[in-house]
Amino acid sequence: MTASSLIADLRAWLGRHPRWVGAFFLFCIYMTFVYMPFDFLLKPLWQDVSQAEQVWFGVLLHGKAAKLTEPLHWIVYAGLTWGLWHERRWAWPASALYVTQMAIAMLVWNVLYPELGGGWAAGVPAFLVFGALAVALWRYGRRAPSPSRS
Repeated sequence: MTASSLIADLRAWLGRHPRWVGAFFLFCIYMTFVYMPFDFLLKPLWQDVSQAEQVWFGVLLHGKAAKLTEPLHWIVYAGLTWGLWHERRWAWPASALYVTQMAIAMLVWNVLYPELGGGWAAGVPAFLVFGALAVALWRYGRRAPSPSRS
């Protein structure tokens, strides 16, 4: 597959879905191919493992616990990217479930770490925005276009 055919396929994918779905998909691509490889593979070259941080369900993990759970985030994003790219039916509820987890995490993070996040005043709006995205992904997945390729 050449770069130009990949770009053409990506444009075709984006053309079959609303822009907000495309934005979510591009976020998954970014996390899979840019951020997570950087965070997992390159950051350790100059950052001590004790400085590593990961957030799960709004709880901040530090050090080795963060580094050990980091591949799980990568697997989630890679799975969502693959499933959405191939337009698998399971990818929509999986995306909605993951974004629901993000909504909960936004609320918990802001409440547990108000000095970092902003407390209830920031947590509730973030929860509502991500919650709305989760509902929208769930609903859209029920009527999403059928896969165009195998």
